[in-house]
Amino acid sequence: MLLEVANGGIMGSGICGAALVRAANAMLTALGGDQVSLLLPATAMASDVGGQLGLVDPGVQSIIIAPVVACNLPTGNAGPTRRIEFTLPASAIDVQLPVLGMGSAEELFDAALGLLYDGDLFHIEVVVTENFAGTAYFYVVTAVE
Repeated sequence: MLLEVANGGIMGSGICGAALVRAANAMLTALGGDQVSLLLPATAMASDVGGQLGLVDPGVQSIIIAPVVACNLPTGNAGPTRRIEFTLPASAIDVQLPVLGMGSAEELFDAALGLLYDGDLFHIEVVVTENFAGTAYFYVVTAVE
């Protein structure tokens, strides 16, 4: 699925789509309003010889996403210690895409190194886009520690 962003807004089903996105943001704020940080590889590299050889760690770029609702999921005896389902607003993701030079939310999530929540780093396991009438309003991210 490709999301289109124009003039800082979400292209989709016109007025109905914009109202749906606003309602989704209000619901996430009312249900908890947490925040998470998506960690992306930094693109700036040192211009000296060490940077050109890959000897310098470029670091990470942190993108704050809010409002977010986090829900703990059960885990088995073997496997990850924590599994959390994060519901992210599509509007917060869409605002970041042009700034990062990315064309879609899928590209953003594929590039993410992890997700930081309450000081803990989580690995992104699955991302599901919730759509209505051609407009993405939520991204449900399942992440494990």
